[in-house]
Amino acid sequence: MANTDLTIGYDDGDIETNPSTGPSLQDLVDQRYSRRQALRGGASTAAVAVFGGSLLAACDDKVQGIDNTPPVVGGTSSGATSAGRVVTLTGTATDDNAIVSQTFTQVSGPTVAISSTTPGTATFIAPAVSATTDVVIRYTATDVKGASSSRDITVAVSPPTLGFSAVAKSLADVVVVPTGYTASVLYRLGDPLNAATPAFANNGTDTGYASRAGDHHDGMSYFGLSASGNTPDANNSTRGLLVMNHENISEQYLHVAGVTTVNGARPTSEVVKEMECHGVSVVEVTRGSDAKWSYVQGSSFNRRITPYTPTAFSGPVKGSPLLFTAYSPDGTTGRGTINNCANGHMPWGTYMTCEENWAGYFRRDSGDNTTRTGLVGAKSTQAFTRYGLSQRSGNYGWTTAAEATAGSTLIGKFNATIDPTKPVSGTGDFRNEPNQYGWCVEIDPYDPTSTPRKRTALGRMNHEGCCPGRAIAGVKPAFYMGDDAQNEYIYKFVSNTAWVEADATATNRLAIGDKYLDNGTLYVAKFNADGSGEWIALVFGQNGLTAANTLYPFADQADVLTHCRLAGDAVGATRMDRPEWTAVNPATGEMYCTLTNNSSRSPERVDAANPRSYIDPKVNSTSRTTGNANGHIIRLREAGDTTEATRFAWDVYAFGAGSDLDPTNINLSGLDATNDFSSPDGLWFGKPSNASGQVTPVLWIQTDDGAYTDVTNCMMLAAMPGKVGDGGTKTITNTGVSATSTATTRIGKAPGTTLRRFLVGPVQCEITGIESTPDGRSLFVNIQHPGEGGNFDKPTSNWPSTTAGTRPRSATIVITKDDGGVVAL
Repeated sequence: MANTDLTIGYDDGDIETNPSTGPSLQDLVDQRYSRRQALRGGASTAAVAVFGGSLLAACDDKVQGIDNTPPVVGGTSSGATSAGRVVTLTGTATDDNAIVSQTFTQVSGPTVAISSTTPGTATFIAPAVSATTDVVIRYTATDVKGASSSRDITVAVSPPTLGFSAVAKSLADVVVVPTGYTASVLYRLGDPLNAATPAFANNGTDTGYASRAGDHHDGMSYFGLSASGNTPDANNSTRGLLVMNHENISEQYLHVAGVTTVNGARPTSEVVKEMECHGVSVVEVTRGSDAKWSYVQGSSFNRRITPYTPTAFSGPVKGSPLLFTAYSPDGTTGRGTINNCANGHMPWGTYMTCEENWAGYFRRDSGDNTTRTGLVGAKSTQAFTRYGLSQRSGNYGWTTAAEATAGSTLIGKFNATIDPTKPVSGTGDFRNEPNQYGWCVEIDPYDPTSTPRKRTALGRMNHEGCCPGRAIAGVKPAFYMGDDAQNEYIYKFVSNTAWVEADATATNRLAIGDKYLDNGTLYVAKFNADGSGEWIALVFGQNGLTAANTLYPFADQADVLTHCRLAGDAVGATRMDRPEWTAVNPATGEMYCTLTNNSSRSPERVDAANPRSYIDPKVNSTSRTTGNANGHIIRLREAGDTTEATRFAWDVYAFGAGSDLDPTNINLSGLDATNDFSSPDGLWFGKPSNASGQVTPVLWIQTDDGAYTDVTNCMMLAAMPGKVGDGGTKTITNTGVSATSTATTRIGKAPGTTLRRFLVGPVQCEITGIESTPDGRSLFVNIQHPGEGGNFDKPTSNWPSTTAGTRPRSATIVITKDDGGVVAL
């Protein structure tokens, strides 16, 4: 009979049917963990220990945070690259929990600084390497429960190369830079330096230039500041001091209706304005969070140094009767600096400004040669003549103006005419005032109250610049200088004191300058035809520099240094084609010097180091330039690669020329449309603190030209030069107006694509002055005298304005790469 007691339900069946005595789960736990550990960790710990995560992955325990699967990560880069370029890293992470941390850390390779502002993305600047090298970066992602995973990203970095396409030649009234770069105006003529000075009107009514940016921006250096406060920080690339020269003026734009005279005399107000526009600026600059640069108008560091600023003499000529004036009867002090051209960034954190074409500012009335010879002696007249101090009215007619303050001599000091009623020593007039100019002048940019020091041990000349050689501990440092005039010399000063690394960060910076610059040996260069050269010491009592010298009887070392041109004549130094800027390769120590041009270099006066004399016709014109019209860049390697050497090897790095000129005798460097240039002037190597100054440093070349301006405005080029001796010799034929000759020279390897045009400036400008931030990612460049051939009512340039009729202004620009990389690479 059927069972009708039906129970509807579910049963697992018999649940214990295994009679074996194998160990239980708890037995296994006890075998691996102590009872205390098991109690503390709980069952979940026991389960992970025995079965790993696989058991718990299927259990509700995961929801309770007992276990967690690490994120799945991936990592990529922007690819293989070369030094100085931006590398972008991208990390990806997937997880069933939130990702709370993503980091990038370096595993191997040359050290780089990794920057990350967006989770999962980071960048770094590829380091300088001499051969392809891997940089390995580890990307790590961590989830909210602490689980993490990593992926290594490998980036192959190759040696630095120029990383831009050359810009074309241009006659436009703009600044042209390569695609991928931006040039911004930073600091212009007339910009106010303090809150009390009104904005610049730029219509000729502006005054108070002692508190404004001066004119004709020239040589320039950047000095880092700490992020806040007044402490120097040489490595800071976002805040610093720009120190720059103001060489000269475009006087036609400074006044309401141009330059005026009244009954043959200049108005005092105009003269004061013109004088104050000369000198040096110290101005604080900062880079904002938007990566844009600006100057700080009210900074306590801001300062102008003008022809009025008190100065002090230092070194062997200090106190010499050659410096006696009515202002400084003991020859130890002076007033001002003028026609400041190139510069030097001293290893201990000071700025060296250099007085170039100072002689033309001095007035000497007719008959002064006769009076000077009779009262002071023929030596004085001879020396004045050798330095270009002829009988003339003086630049801009300044000395025709009355003094701004009765009894002052701030204007009158530029009249060097002898007053025969005053003491023969010169303590009653300014007959010796010209001897107070032509020096290198050291400035401490970090101390606005400091007095600039004129470093007389470095000699007196048309100082273009003063570039330090490499500072190596235990080695006496050298400082290289050019005398910027036709047929003048290249000089080197070697300190008596070996370099001490701690001096780089000393706080008594001008005292450190005393240590290295007041005692040493000034040398002048002699270039031999076989590619060798020698430095000849300009020391009283040596090499014929004595009172018995038949060319010029030297009285003492002060006489030698004050008249080092005459000393160079006496020892047979090589007459060069206008030696201008000097620059030292931070990787090799080789010194480069621009020889801008030389119209007086005739075929019969060529030599191995200055081998060209030719005719350079203008385009669509009957005019022409002659001599060494386009200039060249010479370089030398010191014997033993030491700054203390007295011998060197040399060759010519590059000859300036139009690409259309004779390749056999003129365009010797094989320049083409991407890199042809004329009249090299400014010269600077990238800093060793970034990839542009390492391994194969970038050499920047700036032009100040008149021979090629029918084809293009002045320009700036970037190069990666080789080394002295990487080329060979070449014999050329020179054809002048009425003579021919041959010369054999030593020429470096043709630069080819390692030399490219980077920038072309606006109409009638000179490109001059350059320095970068320590990281090489911001490059400061000066645009000097745009529209110099125009007039106040008909300017030939409006730059930096784009409004027609606006008066042009010299200005500093800052160039950055749009992706944030090192400029040029």
